[in-house]
Amino acid sequence: MTDPAASSVVRIDLPHGHRVTHRDVAANGARFHIAELGDGPLVLLLHGFPQFWWTWRHQLVALADAGYRAVAMDLRGVGGSDRTPRGYDPANLALDVTGVIRSLGEPDAALVGHDLGGYLAWTTAAMRPKLVRRLAVVSMPHPRRWRAAMLRDARQTAANSYIWGFQRPWLPERQLTADGAELVGRLIQDWSGPRTPEDETVQMYRRAMCIPSTAHCAIEPYRWLVRSLARPDGIQFYRRMKRPVRVPTLHLHGSLDPVTRTRSAAGSGEYVEAPYRWRLFDGLGHFPHEEDPVVFSTELINWLKDAEPDR
Repeated sequence: MTDPAASSVVRIDLPHGHRVTHRDVAANGARFHIAELGDGPLVLLLHGFPQFWWTWRHQLVALADAGYRAVAMDLRGVGGSDRTPRGYDPANLALDVTGVIRSLGEPDAALVGHDLGGYLAWTTAAMRPKLVRRLAVVSMPHPRRWRAAMLRDARQTAANSYIWGFQRPWLPERQLTADGAELVGRLIQDWSGPRTPEDETVQMYRRAMCIPSTAHCAIEPYRWLVRSLARPDGIQFYRRMKRPVRVPTLHLHGSLDPVTRTRSAAGSGEYVEAPYRWRLFDGLGHFPHEEDPVVFSTELINWLKDAEPDR
């Protein structure tokens, strides 16, 4: 990455003296920043909005200690990754994910995705199943469940009002970055359960959103999701997503998530033709991996180590 200002925000060490390896990898016509810790089978972590790789800081340490090669990537247009003018539809973003797996020299990965990263994890597992060993999705229904909820559930539509707001040109970018990305901090606070993140963590996300062009790139996937609902490319994508997921799947959700209703996420198992485990975290919001990292990491690692996860 050539931008020194972005580098100072993104290429940072983990808390408590843990030093991750930062590097760029080439994939799908772009360069992606990754933070890596540990050795063993690959676990690739995909962040959501409005965050970057740092959201997985606790899990990187826990996974490395448990004997995994833990890698958190910055999605296209965010953090230390390339900000390309196009390529923000989920099918292409899924190719970013599989390209990173290949660039890391691995035959496959256990994919862990939160929010938008969860949407891409579902997509990758359906489209490129040979590269996904296991799938763990946090705070995000299967794409077809997401589409149905957005179109038919008035409460879910209201909960995703920010996504509808993103459809306007230019104004959302200005709102996201105004006053040092104050809105980013407010969204994270509002979407969390009672265990709100530390001020220092919120400041990290605010600074990352202020890296030039990040706000625009972070919003583009959501523009595609809504604008494509009735377009041929969107209809074709959702048709492709009828293809069932055929790898063991862990679906994690906070009971107090105000962004993605439990009712919207539950039932995603109908698209999984493999062992599927649903886990609801009582008293947690949209960011269970940050709100209670010990409980979350324990659940994830126990499932990853389970040779025969239950259906």
